[in-house]
Amino acid sequence: MHEPGSAGFLRYGDEADVQLHVAAAAREARLAPEVETSVHRVVQEALTNVRRHAHGAVVAVRVDMDGPRLRVEVHNTAPDVRRPGPVGGRGGFGLVGLRERVEAVEGALAAVPTHDGGWRVAADFPVLAAVAGSPA
Repeated sequence: MHEPGSAGFLRYGDEADVQLHVAAAAREARLAPEVETSVHRVVQEALTNVRRHAHGAVVAVRVDMDGPRLRVEVHNTAPDVRRPGPVGGRGGFGLVGLRERVEAVEGALAAVPTHDGGWRVAADFPVLAAVAGSPA
């Protein structure tokens, strides 16, 4: 188990090393259940895309507060070897569906290539206001 605000490395299958950092402030954020699910889906979709398109990449997942909003970022380096995707895609909704999910909970999503040949998926989400008398 990692201390709040610590980083750890996880093995994501045989293809990628993933560094995870969840800031202490993010751990204390209160989220609506549908926002929690959307945060999970952002990380899941980004890691799935790394596994499909960026074999051998190094991945960093960061969860932190950005002012009054929760920010989730997944960045991967360029793959060791580029592999073409299947003709016609895989039949899912991918980033388009993810953007719709994030926007439905008043969040925002960006997925862009980076200067190092990798990708960055970033999303921000609303947090719930603290309830008077509660520790959060």
